[in-house]
Amino acid sequence: MNKAATMEIPINSNGDTGTLTEDDSLEQAAKLQWSLEEKDLQQVMVSGPNLNETSIVSGGYGGTAEGIIPTSSIKGPAVRYNAEFNKRIPVTGIGSNMHHSSSSSSVADEGSRGVAVEKLDFVKKWGLNTYKCTKQMISERFGRGSRTVDLELEAQIEVLRDTKRKYESVLRLARALTNHFYSMVQTQHALGDTFADLSQKSPELRDEFGYNAETQKLLCKNGETLLGAINFFVSSVNTLVNKTMEDTLQTIKLYENARLEFDAYRADLEELSLGPRDAVTMVRIDGAQAQYQVHKDKYERLRSDVVIKLKFLEENKVKVMHKQLLLFHNAISAYFAGNQQQLEQTLKQFNIKLKPPGADKPSWLEEP
Repeated sequence: MNKAATMEIPINSNGDTGTLTEDDSLEQAAKLQWSLEEKDLQQVMVSGPNLNETSIVSGGYGGTAEGIIPTSSIKGPAVRYNAEFNKRIPVTGIGSNMHHSSSSSSVADEGSRGVAVEKLDFVKKWGLNTYKCTKQMISERFGRGSRTVDLELEAQIEVLRDTKRKYESVLRLARALTNHFYSMVQTQHALGDTFADLSQKSPELRDEFGYNAETQKLLCKNGETLLGAINFFVSSVNTLVNKTMEDTLQTIKLYENARLEFDAYRADLEELSLGPRDAVTMVRIDGAQAQYQVHKDKYERLRSDVVIKLKFLEENKVKVMHKQLLLFHNAISAYFAGNQQQLEQTLKQFNIKLKPPGADKPSWLEEP
């Protein structure tokens, strides 16, 4: 059996060395336990191991005494534990840094907590307001609740909605007329070019083809002028319908929502007023009275805005449509009467400038 070369410091419980036979060393090597009792551990930590009584064995198990080196010949102090060593290390700034980090984290926690509370409060108010408005809406639909009615204003609002629907129909038909007329003008332009080409290639029919070519070109020119007038009409009506009227209708929607909220909080206040008048109920009544006043002011403010916008919209509508209807009539009449001079005069009257043919195309300098 080969024995590996090892260095072993056999130490008994008292720190003394011992002499082990080969069998005993094998048995103790298999059961080697490096554990010290509390008393021996304290002794080693305080006074250190007794190196003067410790021998170092070099060689294999059961080696001769020639490899034993007595440690009494080694000079030097024993290892000792100094409890005052840790006290000599100055520890500065740790307490202040810890205090600063703890205060910063507390401020951050308070900030995040404040934001969460604000969001929770907003969601709570929104949910309560939605519940009250939904309850009021259902009550009105089933005829169980009362609502604030302004007969004159609601009649004006209904007239506006009906007018918008009719103007949208006019706008849709005017756009269809523009598309169809544009196709006709393009066809006349192509037909005039064909007649002009045939007049050059058919000597026997040169005059006839030439007259028709000139007529189609004149019709095409007048058609382009009429298209300019119709496009101006369509653009003005589109602005009136989809911008001016739509802006007023958006204000009306805000007014109707404010009316619903006002009636919801009014019904809530009336319900609380009919109940018992104890301390808790009085506090709730005061809160409901404050909310009622807030929504009442909002309702009256938006009602005033709607009245003003309806008035200005009516004036603007009359002014715009008077001009546009006169333009449309004069342009159509002049075109189908074949009066080119009157058609051009109509466009000048309404300050309509036509784009020359090919104005939308880039010049040859701008082409890639």
